Amino acid sequence: MAKGYLCLVLHAHLPFVRHPEFDDFLEELWFYEAITETYIPLIKVFEGLLKDGVDFRLTMSVTPTLAAMLGDTILQNRYIRHINRLIELANKEIQRNESSFELSNLSRMYLEHFCDCRDTFEKYNRNLVTAFKNFQDAGKLEIITCAATHGYFPLMEANAASKRAQLKVAVQSYESCFGKKPTGIWLPECGYNPGDDELLKEVGIKYFFSDSHGILHGTPRPKYGVFAPVYCKSGVASFARDLETAKQVWSSKDGYPGDYYYREFYRDIGFDLDFDYIKPYIHPDGIRINTGIKYYRITGSDHKEPYMPELAKQKAAEHAGNFMFNRQRQVEYLFGVMNKKPIIVSPYDAELFGHWWYEGPQWIDFLIRKITFDQSVIKMITPFEYLKENPVNQVVTPSMSSWGWKGYSEMWLQGANDWIYRHLDQASERMNKLVKAYPHASGVRKRALNQALRELLLAQSSDWSFIMGTGTHVNYAVSRIKEHIINFNCLYRDIVSNHVDENRLNCLEQRNNIFPNINYTFHS
Repeated sequence: MAKGYLCLVLHAHLPFVRHPEFDDFLEELWFYEAITETYIPLIKVFEGLLKDGVDFRLTMSVTPTLAAMLGDTILQNRYIRHINRLIELANKEIQRNESSFELSNLSRMYLEHFCDCRDTFEKYNRNLVTAFKNFQDAGKLEIITCAATHGYFPLMEANAASKRAQLKVAVQSYESCFGKKPTGIWLPECGYNPGDDELLKEVGIKYFFSDSHGILHGTPRPKYGVFAPVYCKSGVASFARDLETAKQVWSSKDGYPGDYYYREFYRDIGFDLDFDYIKPYIHPDGIRINTGIKYYRITGSDHKEPYMPELAKQKAAEHAGNFMFNRQRQVEYLFGVMNKKPIIVSPYDAELFGHWWYEGPQWIDFLIRKITFDQSVIKMITPFEYLKENPVNQVVTPSMSSWGWKGYSEMWLQGANDWIYRHLDQASERMNKLVKAYPHASGVRKRALNQALRELLLAQSSDWSFIMGTGTHVNYAVSRIKEHIINFNCLYRDIVSNHVDENRLNCLEQRNNIFPNINYTFHS
């Protein structure tokens, strides 16, 4: 009998980036990279585990914005164009590197990977949501939802109707993708304010995740710290992140991803090679971008040594064994102190695995297999399984908290981005007025009201304030906030003046087409 549980959680999320008005849009690359470097590698790991009869358990969010992009025909077709271009580049690289044994082998590795990505993408009819649904239906993967556009709840306190809309749209989106209601949710940025759980209860959510201090600073203090869930007064459960496992995997300095034998993320041929040679494979405007072809390992110095896949794979196996060993010792100690089975919750951004940490999916594969076959102290479990097995838990009111820099909203509320909230709050108030004024709209007015809610939700995405806070792609983030607020205000004026510009409405519906079944009355 196992003495405790490991709950591995992957938060798969991207902001809604879709620009049909352009043939080639730079920020859409985020989506294509995530498919090639994270989502398909994870799918291949899960397929291999199923094929080998490994009874694994994993929890994974697929946010509504990500699910919408994965199901979008324009983006699907553009991904095929993108991966075909990489296949062409990899073939050229094999020829260019034919005099180097190491580099030519790496070129072939990338060619094989890109071809496998294209085949896998086509296998699931270009919609990877199907793949993840299959793993959930097989009982191995517990897929949870997130707020509709990753709106950051602690800074939406001025208007609870916006939180309700974020949640109702999220549940509707989840049902359309997975055929049932979600049991759990990843609160965007782990952002929680006391009382948010009441809104989760309204839409049928059973549990959410908090960063460690959200539970440790709760009232009353939790008896078992972060190693058992707590119930809010609403009856919704909260699971807290374990800091020790976070550091081991997150940190590029102290954690596994910084090992010198792992692939170096920051050396890509899109920046290294001659411009004329690489030009057909970067942005048409001549902007150098990451291609995903990287030939060097971290090394530990400015002089980078060639990447050696087999040695990196060995390191991933060693680190998986080390992680498992540490969890065994951790669980044995906690079991002795708690006199009950602890649960260690280890949540990470999914894009860490494969995109930032190239060997991450291999590490997950090794970890799951080692836990299954090499020990009996710990068992993998999903949150809902744990709650069914352990229905009695302490009642605690978690404190306001987030994850990220300093842990209390600082990343999303600072000098670089604080200007956005007065506009978001005003738009939320205006949306309230529209719902009250037109509770039973039809025809063009209803379409305009639905689009107004889409624009508001898109403006509320925490990704834009985060990007402003980090100082990367700031111009794009600012333009997105302004675009959606301007679109919303134009629709608001049209609706209240009883004169909707149908041409503009048609353009907005085609460009920002997320959530086709949205209902504006969700904002109530």
